[in-house]
Amino acid sequence: MLKNIRTPLLKGDIVDLHAGDKVSLSGIIYTGRDAAHRRLVELLEQMEPLPFDIRGQVIYYAGPCPAKPGKVIGPVGPTTSGRMDAYAPRLIQEGLGVMIGKGGRSDDVIDAIKQHTGLYLAAIGGAAAVMAKCVVKSEIVAFEDLGTEAIRVLTVENMPLYVAIDCRGRSIYER
Repeated sequence: MLKNIRTPLLKGDIVDLHAGDKVSLSGIIYTGRDAAHRRLVELLEQMEPLPFDIRGQVIYYAGPCPAKPGKVIGPVGPTTSGRMDAYAPRLIQEGLGVMIGKGGRSDDVIDAIKQHTGLYLAAIGGAAAVMAKCVVKSEIVAFEDLGTEAIRVLTVENMPLYVAIDCRGRSIYER
């Protein structure tokens, strides 16, 4: 059964989701890949403020392609999440609630998800054009010099996703 969810996701929303659930996500999310994650963690280590309040937010591991004329965004498919595993536990500790990507996660990330009632959603790899159709608004909010890897805030409607790792640490990737 499809579960419709809307950001911001509260802890109660997260607890009600289980590994394998199919969800349709609407609301505000942020994009960010490894270069942006590295900068976010560096800011935290330097005791500097982050460019947006990460608490309770959703980060989609994606670097959107440039938009064609008349389009909000170009193709925006998920990046392999393991590339963010070195940074994700610290961001989760700081309040990051939900991550979207593809592929499995490290034990450190799974432990942080369990400890802080987080959630990892899987996007469908190879469906970047489909994902772009879910984006109704896009704006760069940080690290513009990173080009396609800049952090963007997106407004999405009915983004098709799966719960890959729930807040209890159960995973669709376990055999």
